[in-house]
Amino acid sequence: MRAAIYNGKRDISLTELPTPKAGDNDIVIKNIYSSICGTDVAVYTHGPNTGHKITVGSEFGHETVSEVVKVGKNVMDINVGDIVYPYPLLAKGDTSRAGTIGGFSEYILVPNAELNKQVYKVSDKITPKTACLIEPFTVGCRAARRSMPQKGENAIVFGAGTIGIAAAIALKYFGCGKVMICDISDFRLDIAKKLGFEICNSKKENLKDSAESIFGTAHSLSGTTADADIYIDAAGAPELIETYQSMGKIGARLVVVAVLAGKRPIDVLNMTYAQHAIIGSGGYMPEDVRDVMRIMESGRWDIESIITHDLPLERLTDAIETAADVQHSLNVVVHY
Repeated sequence: MRAAIYNGKRDISLTELPTPKAGDNDIVIKNIYSSICGTDVAVYTHGPNTGHKITVGSEFGHETVSEVVKVGKNVMDINVGDIVYPYPLLAKGDTSRAGTIGGFSEYILVPNAELNKQVYKVSDKITPKTACLIEPFTVGCRAARRSMPQKGENAIVFGAGTIGIAAAIALKYFGCGKVMICDISDFRLDIAKKLGFEICNSKKENLKDSAESIFGTAHSLSGTTADADIYIDAAGAPELIETYQSMGKIGARLVVVAVLAGKRPIDVLNMTYAQHAIIGSGGYMPEDVRDVMRIMESGRWDIESIITHDLPLERLTDAIETAADVQHSLNVVVHY
């Protein structure tokens, strides 16, 4: 089989490896589409230890949708021909390999495969191209869930990438009223607008003024502010916690899902008197997989529209470099 091997900073090779064989308790799946994750971009651009634990000399990739091609004799409820989403945390039987299950290889061996654990069947209401976004959408869905959204609440999402848009869609699915997505890429914001979201280019517009015009006003410690209940950081800009603390209304919540290493200052006295919450969100749980599939099945949002580039596996390096260009791309996938 063809397999992409990570060799270090800006070095990927496409090579031939033995096609895996299924044991009695295993399945073999053939990848159809795989999406480029921000962590793939990071480890390609900056080198090892900057994304998922991707080992030099190994296969990588984890946002994928696949077809079952081999089934061990002891495997129940999974059949050849099924279209499945391999759950990265469990797919290889090693949680440390959540980012390196072989999404950029033609085939993946899933040991000790159980339905709704290592793999989930994909409804025929979801196209395979859309289904390769299940994994990043579960991350965004988890962030939205962690904000404890209530029906009719308003939200601001920082970051119009795949995770940010996924979080915004999940917030609407959970019953939020108005949701605004903020970014500095007009290209990405235009896609978010077509999906039905309010938008703000925070490099060109005053965020507080724009938010007040969209949501109306509420009280904060420093006076009038936007009536937004929820803030989600899917961008990772260092100043966003300070932005939240300066304009968050009384009782607002911030969920941080963007991966940004290092410490950030927090005004604890401000947080205390403003009744603010700062909540972390990482990864996803089975309930998020189920909700994302329901969202995709509903057809309420044209989720496939966020895929701006579709390249063959042979052009994986080009695909990753394209994904790094946030001014001209949003989600980038490779096909097999």
